Amino acid sequence: MNLILVQDSDFLPDGTVRLTGRRAQHAREVLRAEPGERLRVGRLGGLQGTGEVLENAPGLLHLRVELTEPPPPRAGVDLLLAIPRPKALKRVLQTVAQLGVDRVVLVNAARVEKSYFDSKVLEGDFVEELLRQGLEQARDTRLPEVRVRERFRPFVEDELDEVFGTEALRLLPHPPAERTLREVGVEEAKRVVLAVGPDGGWVPFEVELLRQHGFHPFSLGPRVLRVETAVPVLLGQVALLREDIARGK
Repeated sequence: MNLILVQDSDFLPDGTVRLTGRRAQHAREVLRAEPGERLRVGRLGGLQGTGEVLENAPGLLHLRVELTEPPPPRAGVDLLLAIPRPKALKRVLQTVAQLGVDRVVLVNAARVEKSYFDSKVLEGDFVEELLRQGLEQARDTRLPEVRVRERFRPFVEDELDEVFGTEALRLLPHPPAERTLREVGVEEAKRVVLAVGPDGGWVPFEVELLRQHGFHPFSLGPRVLRVETAVPVLLGQVALLREDIARGK
């Protein structure tokens, strides 16, 4: 935990913060913070800064906070993601929060097991806790928006433009494609939507429907990656290519 994330309900009338549960336990058992020490703190959805430890007792952390710094810049990336295995989804949700993804739509696909929709990982509180853990790791304060859609075609045909807008560059990682990520013009796009399929990939019908709605296929190379590997690789490559164009490379 590189950032203690607080929310409005943690604040007392005098402006100090009282925390219990996991955050207080971490400050006591891992950070071993003593009164007078300053910890890195961020307000959910807002600024970040430091918190002076007033009390660090078993199960209770009392802080005087000073929040003056903005969170890190956003990645300018949204994700359309076929729901992976629940264990993989846990890692992916933390990853997208760490890397500054703005919104994620978890969607059904032909190669998605129907039982995945019954997993507790998709429950709202569980999703938010995973996202918060990602923010704590990355020292960020802004939660990605996460939606779940059980029908692929209706979402693509009826909701895609509303959720992601029409100006973003739509990209489809697809191993048979010949063009690279650089060749589809990602460097100059203000926003990007990545459509990442399940392990095994999108089936031909899904690929064609995405293409009809403006998604450009490209290849990450000859290796076929699992979803939990592909997502951070994709986000990292987008970020690096944008840095290259900013430096004039």
